[in-house]
Amino acid sequence: MQVAINYSLEAATLVHEERIHIDRFKTPDWPDMIEEASVYRPVAVHFNLFAGRGDLVSSDWDIIRSLKKQTGTPYINLHLNPEVVDYPDVPLDITRGPQFNEIVHNLIQDVQAAVDVFGAEQVIVENVPFRGWRGDTLRLAVDPHIIRKVVEETGCGLLLDLSHARISACFLGVDDREYISALPVDRLRELHFNGLNWVNGNLKHHLPALRYDWQALSWALKHIRSGEWAPPWLLAFEYGGVGDKYKERSEPTVISEQIPRIFEMISD
Repeated sequence: MQVAINYSLEAATLVHEERIHIDRFKTPDWPDMIEEASVYRPVAVHFNLFAGRGDLVSSDWDIIRSLKKQTGTPYINLHLNPEVVDYPDVPLDITRGPQFNEIVHNLIQDVQAAVDVFGAEQVIVENVPFRGWRGDTLRLAVDPHIIRKVVEETGCGLLLDLSHARISACFLGVDDREYISALPVDRLRELHFNGLNWVNGNLKHHLPALRYDWQALSWALKHIRSGEWAPPWLLAFEYGGVGDKYKERSEPTVISEQIPRIFEMISD
């Protein structure tokens, strides 16, 4: 399992000064950032692709294929994220009926469009966070049965974002570990990890990891080591970034302390 961290100037400096070791930088599908990060480490591209609108077939697959090949990123990731803005006449918590069936069909159709281009073994779908009325994501997008249906019908793999899953479980009012266990973890291909905490009344992620975050990661790694979950190719620590938005979330002390801890945990 390789370890990556979000690309940031702070993390790049730590790598350059040999104060931390990582296998890759994780970047968006931005050519300039990919080029910048590649000076320090190989890049794992996280593509800005969304399934659920029914229009993914019109994506510029040539650009995506080029970035994938350039960086050696093994998977094309898709976010399972139909939103209220895409279906303004649909209730946030729709659970059945013709409109429900249409959205599920669009989810499968979009993932299948990527599978048709790259093959099922090179496509992974990511669980997104559901925040109830505070957010824009339709509830069906985070239903483990729907996610499993998409994975099974298209043959793709799962990108499990632990913090996204814990946020969804919170707003669904279910136990987070039961929720995660219901996802198609037998098809796990990539794992994302970051800190999660309440800040000014909002449940925020991409923060430094705290005690319960480490417990969640330890629990996940235990299931991977036991063979109950499939082994992911990458564990990405989604902390840090570029720009004002990430200025207070790219602390060098956090990076230099928490990256070694992640390596210790995966080597246990």
